[in-house]
Order: sequence, then structure tokens, then C-alpha cells
Amino acid sequence: MLALLLAFAVLHSGGASLRQWGVARIGERAWRLIFAALSIPAAVVVVGYFLAHRYDGVRLWDLQAQPWIVPVVWVGTAISFLFLYPATYNLLEIPALLKPQVRLYATGIIRVSRHPQAVGQVLWCATHLLWIGTSFTLVTCAGLIAHHLFAVWNGDRRLLNRFGPAFEELRASTSILPFRAVLDGRQRLVASEFLRPAQLGIVIAVGLFWWAHRFIGVGATAFSRTGLGHWLA
Repeated sequence: MLALLLAFAVLHSGGASLRQWGVARIGERAWRLIFAALSIPAAVVVVGYFLAHRYDGVRLWDLQAQPWIVPVVWVGTAISFLFLYPATYNLLEIPALLKPQVRLYATGIIRVSRHPQAVGQVLWCATHLLWIGTSFTLVTCAGLIAHHLFAVWNGDRRLLNRFGPAFEELRASTSILPFRAVLDGRQRLVASEFLRPAQLGIVIAVGLFWWAHRFIGVGATAFSRTGLGHWLA
């Protein structure tokens, strides 16, 4: 699992770091299509392997019979998705239907944390580790969080190189830790900035994930039976 996560981190973060070099040679759209064509299948492999092996290793705890565990896990997961998705990119830019652009965001969820995806990943890991409770999931979460901590540093470095003083101003007025900039007066929350169509999309996605969780066992079994699943195992 750690080997898969490392390979994905090199592919994903490496591709992000090479973006300016690649764009200068083949253009924004072509670079995004190549990046997505490599990153998305790699992510599917990592997720599939995790689902197939999530209960492997030592069972560190088993809280699934507790009456409070399901609402805690689902509320925490829903909140994690609000951090993971809508602040960082335009959905139509992933397949390059719109021209991909690098932007500085200073509104919405960025007021809470400058790196919302890292916050969302930590929260997702915390809720799923609480639910599953295996050593395999613990190792997976450690790898995911380590990658996102690296991405925090790498993302700030790339934005500083690209935007210079404009990013310095953004960094001074925001925080990595959630709500720190709000609590110390550098930021204020604006409710209207959170009322976006993307937020409704996340609510719908959470509902679909809730419904689809009943098929996780079937999907994990199917993945493990594929040639790729056997090779990775």
C-alpha cells in the first residue's frame, strides 16, 4: 500500500510541479489531459487496492457496533468532502473543456484553511480509521496524510514561484490550520461565499456515496479478482 501511495504521490505531485514546464511546451489543455489521463487511473488503482484490503492486518479496535459511530463517521466524512472538493478547481477544467488555469483563491473555504484538501484528507482518514480500525488502514492513512503534508509545502512553493508578492499577501492573511486566521482576526467568514452550486454538488455526492457503500464489498471483490488485483496482491 505504501508503495502504491508513493508511486501516486510522485506521479501526482511531480506532475503538478512540472506543470509550468509542460504548459510552455504543449499548452494548458494538452498538459491537463495528459495529467488527468495518468492521475485518474492511478487513483482508481490505489482506491481499489485499499477497498480490497482495508480489513487486512491487525484489528486494532472494533467500534462498529457502537450506536454513535455511524453518524460520527458520516458527518465527519461529509464535512471532509466540503474541504476536499470545491475550493481548488473548476470541474470543467479537469477534462480541459474550459482552459485550465492556476489561480489564487482568497474566499470561501480558503478563509478557513489555505490548504482545504489537506484538512479534508486528514478528516476523511480520521473517520474511516475510526470505523475500520485495522493496521492496514492506519498505514494507508499515514501515507495519505504524509503526501498531503508534502503537498502543502509543495503547493506553497509553486504558488510563491508563480505569483510572488501576491501569494505572500495571501499567505499572510490565511492559515493552514483550520480557523486559525479567523480566530486571530486575519480573516472573517462570509456566509454568501459558501452558497455555491459546487456545495450542492457535494451534498448530492455524499448522498450517492451513502447509497453506493452497500456495493463496496462487491466492488472490492471484483477488483481483487482482476489480473491487476492479483498482481498487486
